[in-house]
Amino acid sequence: MGAQGSPYASGPYPPHQDHPSKGANPLRRTSDRIESWLSRFLMLILAIGLPAASLSAGLTAYESSLRTVHVQSAQRHEVTARLTSHADEPQDAAYAKQRAQVRWTDKNGAERTGTAMVKSGTPEGATVRIWLDRDGTITGPPMTAHSAMAMGWMAGGGTAVAVAAGLFAARAGMRLALDRRRYAQWDAEWDLVEPRWSARFRQ
Repeated sequence: MGAQGSPYASGPYPPHQDHPSKGANPLRRTSDRIESWLSRFLMLILAIGLPAASLSAGLTAYESSLRTVHVQSAQRHEVTARLTSHADEPQDAAYAKQRAQVRWTDKNGAERTGTAMVKSGTPEGATVRIWLDRDGTITGPPMTAHSAMAMGWMAGGGTAVAVAAGLFAARAGMRLALDRRRYAQWDAEWDLVEPRWSARFRQ
C-alpha cells in the first residue's frame, strides 16, 4: 500500500494520550473512591494508632501493677511458722499445695494460729514460711516486678488485638454498606436499561 493509501497519509499521527489518573477514571464510581480513602485511613490508624494504643495500655497497666508491688511489699512480711497438722497428699497432681494449720509467734511474742497454703505432703511439725499483713493475718505473697511486667504485656497485647479487630470490623462494615449501595444503584440502572435492551430482541 502506498503512502497515499495509508490511513495516516492525510495527517499527522494521532497524538499520544496519557492514561487517565486513578481518580479521573470514568469507570471509577464514587463508592469506589470512598472505599479507597476510608481503607487508607483505616490502614493509617492501624499503622500508627495500634502501636500507640497498645504501648499506652501496657505502660499504664505496668505502672499500676508496679504501684501494687510497692504497696504490698511495704504492707506484708514473711515469718516462720510450724505446721500443727499434716498436709495430705492430694489425689489430683494439679494441686501442689494444701491448706494446713500453722502456728507462729507474732512481733509481740504471742503465739497465733491460722490456716495457710503449704506444700503437699509436708509433715506435721515442719517449719514453713508464711506471709502476714499489717494486722498479722495470713495472706498471700506480694506481687512481684515480674508479675507487673507480665500484666503490662498482657494489657498491651490485648489492646493491640482489640484495636486490630475493631478496625477490621469497621472495614468489613464499610464494605458491606458500600456494596449494598452499589447493588441498589445497579438495580436502578437495570430498571432503566432492561426495557430498551429487551426491545431489541422483540423487533
